[in-house]
Amino acid sequence: MLACTEKRTLISTVTELRAWSRTARKEGKTVGLVPTMGALHAGHASLIRAARSQCDAVAVSIFVNPTQFGPNEDFARYPRTFDADCALARAEGADVIFAPTVSEIYPDGGMTFVEVEGLGNRLDGASRPGHFRGVATVVAKLFAAAEPDLAFFGQKDAAQVAVLRRMTTDLRLATEIVVCPIAREPDGLALSSRNVYLNPAQRMQALALSRAIGAVESLVGHGQHSAAVLIEAAQAVFGAEPDLRVDYIALVDWATLRPVESAAPGTLFAVAAWVGETRLIDNTILS
Repeated sequence: MLACTEKRTLISTVTELRAWSRTARKEGKTVGLVPTMGALHAGHASLIRAARSQCDAVAVSIFVNPTQFGPNEDFARYPRTFDADCALARAEGADVIFAPTVSEIYPDGGMTFVEVEGLGNRLDGASRPGHFRGVATVVAKLFAAAEPDLAFFGQKDAAQVAVLRRMTTDLRLATEIVVCPIAREPDGLALSSRNVYLNPAQRMQALALSRAIGAVESLVGHGQHSAAVLIEAAQAVFGAEPDLRVDYIALVDWATLRPVESAAPGTLFAVAAWVGETRLIDNTILS
């Protein structure tokens, strides 16, 4: 396995990433990008494998983006495991790892940001003001740098996917967003870099999110489509964990993130909750 310090594996400037991508494309290769904030786990590994299976050249970015964290959020303590991240990315097939500094992504004096109005204020955007502005801005910068044909994201961040799809459509970007299934622990907990914050008791409480999703999927499978009934079922699951604080429970149109009254194929059922000081999310795309 190549060490992360080897030049042909690790790059840190937009100029280098763009040159790598353009060289690959001149050679007739399809370029894939997997944007991450590091602290890579099996869910990220599945994204890299998907990129490797669909693209000839794969870049993985590792950048803890400061603009998507609120003033009282966990930017300072967000897990940073750079050497292990590099090893995992390379083992799963990344050709290059893009690890820029903050000043490389946000040059001094920069005044340009990307905001998807309306959509960026729903679900996670409602409880984390400015979050999706930061996400859209950094992803737009990564797309401009890597010029990827395909970019790979996990379904766990379904609201983020909706925002980025709208952004790519509105800006007429050539990159296609590929959404990969949620990776889960054997007991159902959706994989997240923030799971490391949980102590054993909180880890058990966190299973309420996947249980709520499972309860809703079961109801839909038996023909129940009412948003009110589905939300009530999820609330009952969360109610069994008094130490868990619900952020939102929502049945929405995945494209607009607006609430709907009845489930239909492709409808997004999403939940978010605080387990101790850790905010977790989960969802399902109903069929």
